[in-house]
Parts: sequence; structure tokens; C-alpha cells
Amino acid sequence: MAGLSLEGFLLHGDVRPLASLGVCAVTACLRQRPGKGSPYCLQHFQQRGRQIREGTFPGDDTFQAVTRAVSKNCEVTLAGLEPLAAAEVLYGLQERVRAGTKVPPFHVRPVCERALAEQVSTLADLDPARLCKRGRRVLTAFTAASRRLGMTPESERRKDVWDAAAFGHSGTIRFTEVRQPWLREALKAAVCDELPRRRGAQARHHVQNHINAFARLSESLHLQREDKGAHLALLDRQDMVNFSNRLAYRNSVGEISIYTWITIARMVRKWLEQMRSMGLTQPGQPLHGLPAEFALLAQDIPDEPEDSEAGKDLPDEVMRVLCANLDLLEQRSSREVRVAVELLIDTGRRPFEICSLPYDCLTQDPDGKPVLLYDNHKELRLRRRLPVPEATAALITGQQARVRARYPGTPVSRLVLLPTVMSNPDGTKPIADIGPQHHDWVTALPDVALSVSVYRDGRPERAEIAFDREKIFPYAYRHTYAQRHADAGVPVDVLCQLMDHRDLSTTQRYYRVGDQRRREAVDRVTSMQFDRHGSRVWRQAQLVLDSEHARRAVGEVQVPYGLCTEPTNVAAGGHDCPVRFRCVGCSHFRTDVSYLPDLEAYLADLLRGRERLAAFAADSWAKAEAMPSDEEIIRVRRLVKRVRDDLEDLTDEDKLQIQEAVTVVRRTRRVVSLGLPRIGPPEEDLRPERPTG
Repeated sequence: MAGLSLEGFLLHGDVRPLASLGVCAVTACLRQRPGKGSPYCLQHFQQRGRQIREGTFPGDDTFQAVTRAVSKNCEVTLAGLEPLAAAEVLYGLQERVRAGTKVPPFHVRPVCERALAEQVSTLADLDPARLCKRGRRVLTAFTAASRRLGMTPESERRKDVWDAAAFGHSGTIRFTEVRQPWLREALKAAVCDELPRRRGAQARHHVQNHINAFARLSESLHLQREDKGAHLALLDRQDMVNFSNRLAYRNSVGEISIYTWITIARMVRKWLEQMRSMGLTQPGQPLHGLPAEFALLAQDIPDEPEDSEAGKDLPDEVMRVLCANLDLLEQRSSREVRVAVELLIDTGRRPFEICSLPYDCLTQDPDGKPVLLYDNHKELRLRRRLPVPEATAALITGQQARVRARYPGTPVSRLVLLPTVMSNPDGTKPIADIGPQHHDWVTALPDVALSVSVYRDGRPERAEIAFDREKIFPYAYRHTYAQRHADAGVPVDVLCQLMDHRDLSTTQRYYRVGDQRRREAVDRVTSMQFDRHGSRVWRQAQLVLDSEHARRAVGEVQVPYGLCTEPTNVAAGGHDCPVRFRCVGCSHFRTDVSYLPDLEAYLADLLRGRERLAAFAADSWAKAEAMPSDEEIIRVRRLVKRVRDDLEDLTDEDKLQIQEAVTVVRRTRRVVSLGLPRIGPPEEDLRPERPTG
């Protein structure tokens, strides 16, 4: 065969392959043995020799069983794994691929090698702490996929740690902190009843918080009863008193805040009532035999501190800085995150509602105006409609075009408006959370200085303070949206619909911040308050301002051209005036500089009315009854003159501050104090540079 080429040699009829010497004796290895003298491949033969020299050789049987294969690029071997463990790897890999997640071989290899080394029968027996971070993520995904195979809500109910995926949510729900079996089973029934009414990212947190509240009650029973709370029929009112006292003690030593105390007590009271209404105290149910007096009363729950909603809406100065730096947000995150933040600002929806918007979320009303379609997951109210400006509609259509170009092969019905860039080959998975990117962006922004009024030596002065960045978070845009519309004169019932609240009281909590926002303006305006004679009432105003704020909330009622402090009229909401609204002749009447335009208009009406009545044909008694009195006109003139004179005595800077304060007070008075539906001024556009179409 001399002189043959390689091709000719391989095609020659006398050429026969030599018999294989066999594969390596290591179970996981598929390499060939290099000779007859060793049962191992070259690499494992060298590894065996090294271990013998180092004194770590475990013996041939163990060495062959637990030694991993020689790593090869783009290859993971399952040889040597227990059958169930190998099946779990394959099934977990299948589910990850089905979800659109890329799983490179070097992500899976550490899990397989650890399972081989420990010879576990199932991946659930592996210790995640012995894996790298990447390996732990893969192990968690694989074991979760195996656990969910055949999982049902009924099968999860028998456990003390639930996989929330059985109920359509993510994460786990834990009952392990509840010690008493009867209470644990009752909680499971209550959670099963509650979960169908809860959707969105916070649903699991909502029920887990209630479980944690009952864990506090469980702990109290365990510590303070001889039977550790095991016999529910022996419980009584004193056990609840002890629980309340324990919460009070933990608050006094700083372990929990007053808000946590209130929240825990409310949750326990609400769900105990709910459990009873569900019939869980009936025979055969977990709470059968529970005494009726084992309950929290309304008076057991502390009163809330004064409204703390103030500050959750963002001042206009802050909003202008945020809107001017949206390009920076896009640079530090993605286009989707920027669009999400812009929609939060424009629409006031909850962050999860914006993140989960479908592709076809924009429609039109019968007049051709744009309407946003979204799902209110918190209240399980789907396909809600919200009118939006043309600029917001243009933002949405631009994002739709971008998504369509990025995922041309995916049906529109499956696309989302804000697709994530991670594990999303078809554009069907929305961005999950913009919180971290938003926080990173806010941290990089320049400081925003707010101008506030302070008193020095009895005189108001302007001071600059930096706005707290911690108050700038995604949900704050919802509060800002509510406050912006309240300031623009939107009636509370209309604002309730815009916010998609069921109760007006919920909406009012969003813009009660107006009381705090008005505080500085009230400080200035109150310092120029007058009685019916035009005498200054508050010459030492700053000494009594706190009581004045309280009086505005509970001790006054708005009347034409001022405020009334007469108790009967206040109790009647301004509808029981003894002098039939001859306010300028009443000692209970107060007015201030913010009512000057109303007083001037009233004086003009009085003068016009007197002239018209003089020429009007009517009986003398009717004309005398309707004719404005000279004393009333004199009083109103005196009030107007005194207010004007006091304004003239101010410096230019003080005049400017008073003018700003009057604007704020009159604007919020129209929304809150009067409560009358009227059309307010157009809402200020924080981004006038945006196109509207």
C-alpha cells in the first residue's frame, strides 16, 4: 500500500479498523482508553495518580462513580446521575427554554457536576450554598419546575409553605410562623378565599402580610397562655387584651412603629371577622368552638397619627427637573423604562398597571379622542378606560411602532407595550419592575432646591432647601397626578373615577396633601385677617397659627366673602345662618386678603343693585326689603379699603409672597372648601416641548 494517498488508503479493501480499547471506567466519561494497561482515559488516569500522591484518592469504586467528565465546550453530560436527577435536569431545561430563557451549557454544568459528586437521588437534596450564584439560580429554576409538575391548589393546601404559582402568582406563601394548628388551618382557608380577588405583583405580599400579622397573635398566645394557645375553646377577651398590650409594649421599646401596630391590629380584626363570615366556626371547621369574645374591637386599634400623605406628591419644581432629564433615564436604563415613567407621569396609574400594558392599549372614544385601556389588577377591574392627552397617545403609538418593528413575527394579540429585554424572544413578557432603574436615575440627578417661607424676627423670608430624593419613587407620580387634577378644579367625584377608586374616601386621601401644601399660604394670608369692622384680627399671627390650621379644619365654614365661626352655622355646614348671610354685620365673620376680589365684586354688585332698584317699578315695601343698606355698603367699603391699605404698606417682596399665597389658597379653596363642581383652569403642561400628534 506504499504510495497510496490518504483517500486511497481509506478506500482500500484490505484496510480494517482496529478494535476499540473501551471507554473510560469513570461513569460520567465517554472518552476512549489510550491502551490496555489502564481502565481510564489519559486525563482521568493522570487525575487518579495525582490524588494517590496527595493522599486524597477515595478508591476506584468511588472515584469512578463521583468524578466528573472532562469539560467539553457546549456539552453537558448526564452520565452517572441518578435517573430522577437526570430527568429533573431535562425537564427543568425544557421549561426554561419554553419560557424563552437562554440557558448556556456552562450554566447547567455546575449543577450536574455537584449532583454527580454528591450522588443525590433528586436535585432537591442538593445544598444551594455549595454552588456558585449562577448555579443556584439554575438549581432553583429546575427544582421549581419539577415541584410544579402536577401541582394543584388542592395539593398545595396540605403544605405549610405554598408555591404561589398554584394560585397564579409568583413566590411562596409561608404559614410556618403560625404555631397553633387550628389558626394555621383557618388562615389557609382565608388565604384561599382572598387570593382570587387579588391580582398583580402585590397580591402575594398582601396575603403574606396578613399571615405575618396573625403570626404575631400566635406568638402572643404561645407566650402568655399555659396551653400555648392550643385549645381555642378556652380563649377569651383577655387574650386579645394581652395581644394589644404586647403590641403596645413592642411599640414603646421601638421594635415596631405606630403604623405597624395599627396595621397589624387592623389585619387581625378584619380577617377574624372574615373567617367567621366564611363559616369557619361551624362544626367540622378549624375555628369550631372559638368564643365570640375572642375578637379585637374598634377601640383596641390606636387612632392614626395626623395625615402623613403630605409630601407624596411631587412639587412642580421637582417634576420639571424630572421631565427635563428623561433622556438621562433612557441612557441609564432603556427606552421601555423611559416610556413607563412618562406614562406614570401622564396617567397616574399604578406602576404594575403601566408595566403590564398590552400592545393594543390605545383606543378612541365616540368623539375620536384617545383613551387608554388598562387593567386595574389591585381591584380586579379589567379593561378600564382613561382619557389621555394627544401627547400621551403619540408616546404610546411611537412605542407600538418600535415594538412592532422589533417583533414582526409575533401576533399583535400576544405582544406587550413594554417588553423586557431579558428572556423574551417573542416580545410577550413585559418589564417586571422599574424601581431599581428609577432609583439609579434619581440618584444621578442634580439637587432640586425648593423655595419656602420662614419667619425671622417676626417677618416672612424666603429660604432654599433641597428636596429629599427619597420622596421621588414611581408611586409618587400617582399622588402627583391626583393633586395636579385637584388643583386644577376637578370635582372629587370625577377625580375618583379618574383614579379608578371605588370610594370617595380613598380618593380624598390622595389629595388631602393640599391641607399641608396650603399651610405656608395660610400662614401668610391669616396674618392679614380682618373682622367685620376692618380691624386686624391676627397681629401676632405666628403665635397662634397652629390653632388657626385646626380651626380651618373643624371650627369654620366658608361663607360668601369669608369664613364663619358661629357654632350653629358651622355645625349645619353653613346652611343655618341666623342673620341670613348678612355676614359683614356679624361678629362671627372673618375675612382675609384672599377674599379681596370677592369683596370688590360684592361691593360692585351692591352699588349696581341699588341703582337698578331705584329705577325699578315695585311696591315700596318690596324695594325697601331688597335695597342694600347704606351700613352694609359702608362696611364692605371699609373692609376693601383696609385690606388694600395693608397691602400697600408691604414691601415689594412681601407683596409678591402674599400674591403667591393668595393664588394657592384660592385655588385649593375652590377644590376642597366649596366642594362645588366647576370647570377649573387648564392643567399646566410640565413638558410643553412635546408634540401632540
